[in-house]
Amino acid sequence: MTTTDKAAGQTAVAAPSPEALRALRRRTSVVLVVSQILGGLGVPIGIALAPVLAVEVSGTEAVSGLAPTASVAGTALLSIPLASLMTSRGRRPGLVLAYLIGALGAGLVVVAAVVGNFPLLLLGMAGFGAASSANLQARFAAADLAEPDRRARAISTVVWATTIGAVLGPNIAAPAGRAFTGTSIPGTAGPFLWAAGIFLVTGLLVAVLLRPDPLLTARALAPAESQSAASRSLRAGFAAVAASSRARLALVTVAVSHTVMVSIMVMTPVDLGHHGADLELVGLVISGHIAGMYAFSPVMGWLSDRVGRLAVIGLAAGLLCLAALLAGTAGPSHAQTAAGLFVLGLGWSAGLVSGSALLTDSVPQPARAAVQGLSDLTMNSAAGIGGAAAGLVVAQAGYGWLNAIGACLLLPMAALALMATRGGRAESAAAEAVVPAETVTPAEAVASAGPFDAAGPAGAADLSGPAGRPDPAGPGDPEGTGR
Repeated sequence: MTTTDKAAGQTAVAAPSPEALRALRRRTSVVLVVSQILGGLGVPIGIALAPVLAVEVSGTEAVSGLAPTASVAGTALLSIPLASLMTSRGRRPGLVLAYLIGALGAGLVVVAAVVGNFPLLLLGMAGFGAASSANLQARFAAADLAEPDRRARAISTVVWATTIGAVLGPNIAAPAGRAFTGTSIPGTAGPFLWAAGIFLVTGLLVAVLLRPDPLLTARALAPAESQSAASRSLRAGFAAVAASSRARLALVTVAVSHTVMVSIMVMTPVDLGHHGADLELVGLVISGHIAGMYAFSPVMGWLSDRVGRLAVIGLAAGLLCLAALLAGTAGPSHAQTAAGLFVLGLGWSAGLVSGSALLTDSVPQPARAAVQGLSDLTMNSAAGIGGAAAGLVVAQAGYGWLNAIGACLLLPMAALALMATRGGRAESAAAEAVVPAETVTPAEAVASAGPFDAAGPAGAADLSGPAGRPDPAGPGDPEGTGR
């Protein structure tokens, strides 16, 4: 099943038979779902406890926000190196390394708590962020072998699996902390040791079971002329985004959706507290928000595949605007704030799933891993800046103005989506005017694509397109509708 590609410095995977490919898709999906559930158990521990632990170690609340910020920064900064590794070696080594760095970071957090060293705590939280990067990259691994008309659903299934860990993770933090009672490890640091163990197990699972590598297998199914090392470089990834208006739209969609969600979400507990909400109510509102983010992602995936990527991007913009309106005008109405946060989660889910699928559709197969790493870098960097700025906006102007600014950030995304829709229709009309009336049978299409194609008779155009370039209308989208 494998050969060594000396020119590219990687192990290449032989193209499987159609039956083996279907089985491999199912196996890959199961492994990724299980890894997301396990990884999801560990990552929320850092989100919930990092600010508390920062106060304990530093002795002041003034720097409590630096610990979660360090985690976000780590996620962003590690996105490109991990993408570079995946580009050259495949998904499995990149995901395994990310979980190992996450485990090391969690261990450093525990050491920092024991010795009372705040800079070491920040370094550990930055490493801890690598596990978040692995969870994000797993959604793209699910898309590597998916058929074009099921790609968004494959992504959404992996995103949905995070729900289980996101719900259970914070609830196991207290028992995990009590397990170290009587030791030198503080109760708030104990859960990080638990998270380190989870990340190690997850990395081992991926190392053993994610075989053959989905990204390398997808490359084996792509035309030979697109397999040069240059076509897989980070520079090729940047060039692919610059050359595709739809790739740019996808990048903006993912980054803006995430930034708006994070900026509003992080300041909602503060606003609820200003209106008399207790911690129990705050927890319920955030739980509803998380449910909106993850639980309905399969619905967003189904809509993206059936109705079209661009339509769901429009839905994301509408939902996020509605969320900003509800939350920004809620005032003392806790029920309205809760509704706004739930809709905010739905909008994020629609933007992440449709944007990730469109990004994968819009660039040549060899450059996808690099482009996907660029997407996560942009997404987390923008969200980190937005989250930091949100506190300043609320302090100076109020929570309502924060939501208004968030809604304004959606305007470029909506404008690009409208331009892409019009551009796709123009391309479709031009194609219909010049394409001869003769038809090509499915058998002829398969024969022209090579011995076997990952996505069926039309898959070759999806994986690379003529001369290694993507189909302008997107795979499986002959009418340019964005599906």
